[in-house]
Amino acid sequence: QVQLVESGGGLVQAGGSLRLSCLASGGTFNRLNMGWFRQAPGNERELVAAISSTGVTNYGDSVKGRITISRDDDKNVVYLHMNSLKPGDTADYSCDAARLGSWPYDWVYWGQGTQVTVSS
Repeated sequence: QVQLVESGGGLVQAGGSLRLSCLASGGTFNRLNMGWFRQAPGNERELVAAISSTGVTNYGDSVKGRITISRDDDKNVVYLHMNSLKPGDTADYSCDAARLGSWPYDWVYWGQGTQVTVSS
């Protein structure tokens, strides 16, 4: 059973930066594709970014150029570096994991989420 625990959320001013972390356990991390999703009240859950087991990345159109996903296989951690944050980025951010496969990934493991609030 893969377990995912997010951290790093909080309150930040518009234009600021934040780094979210997701610690994975209970599985072979280097055999997982990883991703970050977000959901704001009244909105659908959307993919923010994904990174494959080999480091290939995909980004949602709304965050391209402002967010970077990375992974550290030695620490079993995936990061979401968020820059130039906007109030529209306010959402609950969750870390997801998928078994190895082609895009689009089959997301089967979910973290509990961490809240990001961007003030104007």
